[in-house]
Amino acid sequence: MITQYRTVKGYSESELEINKSRFITYVNRIETIDDASRFIEQIKKKHLDASHNCSAYTLGDQDQLQKADDDGEPTGTAGRPILEVLKKTAVKNVVIVVTRYFGGIKLGAGGLIRAYGKAASNGLLASGLVERILHTRLSICLDYSLQGLVENSLRADGYRIEHKEFAEKVTLTVLEKCGHEETFIKKIRDLTAAQANITCLDQTYAEIAI
Repeated sequence: MITQYRTVKGYSESELEINKSRFITYVNRIETIDDASRFIEQIKKKHLDASHNCSAYTLGDQDQLQKADDDGEPTGTAGRPILEVLKKTAVKNVVIVVTRYFGGIKLGAGGLIRAYGKAASNGLLASGLVERILHTRLSICLDYSLQGLVENSLRADGYRIEHKEFAEKVTLTVLEKCGHEETFIKKIRDLTAAQANITCLDQTYAEIAI
């Protein structure tokens, strides 16, 4: 799994008008090619009366899956500019569909490239970007007498306690960046004089707004 990457917060819609043509931009996060295809078809069905529904997506840890569709616009004037915005912004696993309602004024090849690029940029801005960072979920099992000490230390270092379970002992679940687990475990063991039982559970992504 890739340890860190940039993507969008989620679904968004935005709109702009250029020389009387309406450009409606739809952005979404995807995990598979099927996700991208379904989203594109969903927007096309929503705007059956539109002049064009142009799209692009990038998918995969190394952006190995990319596709751009001009949907009837002159070759290279719609899908490619949308894809270039995705690549320039360095986002992964994102699909963009730009729906155009022609307003009667031709934009020319250069004008179309600029319009679709601007629509895509506005769409990403409306969606917002996040950095997804791979973390390991750790379980800390300890006596009640050590709970306050450990919680105060975690909070002071900026950790968020994801879950607490109260039984014979207290179990705290905390996220640590992937690759820093051993340092974290040593810190807790030193803090509790090795009286805490620490277990690595699974991995998950934490998101930080950009």
